[in-house]
Amino acid sequence: MKKHRHHPETEAVHGGTNLDKKNAPLATPIYQTATFEVTDNEQQLRATHTDMFYTRYGNPTNTVVESAIAELEGADASQLFASGMSAITTSILALLKSGDHVVAQRDIYGGATKFFSQWLPKLGIETTLVDTTEYDQHERAIRPNTKLLYLESPTNPTVQVIDLHKVAALAKKHNLLTMIDSTFATPINQRPVEFGIDLVMHSGTKYFGGHSDLIAGIVAGRKDLIERIHETRTTLGGVMDPHAAWLLLRGIKTLAVRVQRHNENALRIAQFLAQHAKVRRVYYPFLEGHSQRAVAMEQMHGGGGMVSFEVDGSGEDARRLSEALNLFTLAPSLGGVDSLVCIPVLTSHAMISAEQRERMGVTEQLIRLSVGIENADDLIADLEHAFAAVSLPRQHVPVG
Repeated sequence: MKKHRHHPETEAVHGGTNLDKKNAPLATPIYQTATFEVTDNEQQLRATHTDMFYTRYGNPTNTVVESAIAELEGADASQLFASGMSAITTSILALLKSGDHVVAQRDIYGGATKFFSQWLPKLGIETTLVDTTEYDQHERAIRPNTKLLYLESPTNPTVQVIDLHKVAALAKKHNLLTMIDSTFATPINQRPVEFGIDLVMHSGTKYFGGHSDLIAGIVAGRKDLIERIHETRTTLGGVMDPHAAWLLLRGIKTLAVRVQRHNENALRIAQFLAQHAKVRRVYYPFLEGHSQRAVAMEQMHGGGGMVSFEVDGSGEDARRLSEALNLFTLAPSLGGVDSLVCIPVLTSHAMISAEQRERMGVTEQLIRLSVGIENADDLIADLEHAFAAVSLPRQHVPVG
């Protein structure tokens, strides 16, 4: 009899745990320890490659979380890291060497852009940045020494969506590894592995944790690649603390229900902004008129909780509007139960040049909203209050 495959909502609650009946704690224990005791030196040797040797190598709490994430992503395995940037940098250093070449989207998180443009060249690794949805440009950028196609979808902060079928086929044609930052989507809305993507990265700080109280990085994918990444993580040391891993697991249990509410609220707010006279442009993939709406609805179960928009005014107007909000807290990061607002040129993309930001469409007028799980009517009322408090000219609203 074929084993029943659980839905994502069930996997989020039960993934990574043994479902056999037993007398045991319902909540996964926290193995808050740096090292593990053994009975003799022979056992010490056997323990070296397990999760009960030394927590930099592995930890039973972390193992449960990694198993849960792998199930959610439909991947062979996963690894936890101390931060999202640790997940990105460790994975890339595990897979590339001096003389290799990367093709990466232009529209990616600013920290990743900085790593590709300023740090990898020191190691003899070149990166070519290409326009996100110009797939012919992706292919033209591929060289004989290209090893990796680095992707992000939806993108931060303009929420552009890539066609996963196209990029996976392109990578297969040229024998390239693919790695995608899927933080904005979560595995509830999108499972890139099912489209043929090799590695899926998340800043677990965001939706996986869900409460803005931990820092975490996640990479899931093929077993052989995860094993290489694990070896590099052990050397570089960017492992996640077991208590933070336990908090991450607790967040995962409510991931599906939270993401559903994020999806609903964000769509309503995007629709509100698209009709507002003081907004120049709205970026949300499920919004009618968005340039990638068709592909987004084909490969995603929801548009996610991130909405970006440009005010019809100056950068100073955008700042004043962000400061006039009350329910939207002025803070970096995203993906928590609380709604947040930030100006990307001052936060997520402050570390890259103005020229790079301009080519990505990240303007001084751009405001990014991380829509939480509050009542949507209250959030819209907060936006209305802020717009009323800031005098801006009126203009028609195109959709991004």
